[in-house]
Amino acid sequence: MSTTAGRGFDAEALRRGIEGDTAAPLLSLYARDARVRIVDRYDQPSHPKVLHGRQEIAEMLDDVYSRDMTHRMERCVVQGDHVAFTEECTYPDGVRVLAESMMSLRDGEIVEQTTVQAWDE
Repeated sequence: MSTTAGRGFDAEALRRGIEGDTAAPLLSLYARDARVRIVDRYDQPSHPKVLHGRQEIAEMLDDVYSRDMTHRMERCVVQGDHVAFTEECTYPDGVRVLAESMMSLRDGEIVEQTTVQAWDE
């Protein structure tokens, strides 16, 4: 696995951000004008949830990291200015979430991310 792309992007920093206890380290990897698109059971492909800018992304990440759950980054592929990774999350009761993400980078920062996620019900 390559660990860098573009200028300064570090896949290990992404891992530390995802697997950390707060949203701040992960949020620091996003450009101010980043866009995140999320597709899941509630936000389907024709009407995904779209977050614009670091502030909206921060609100979503703060919500996620306020929950009692573990986050683990699995596979990660870095190629040029593109990153793809798998994230697995587990709640204490055993409910699991699986997310696949593809990101585009600019100057080592995340500028666009699309995530498809599913969870146990």
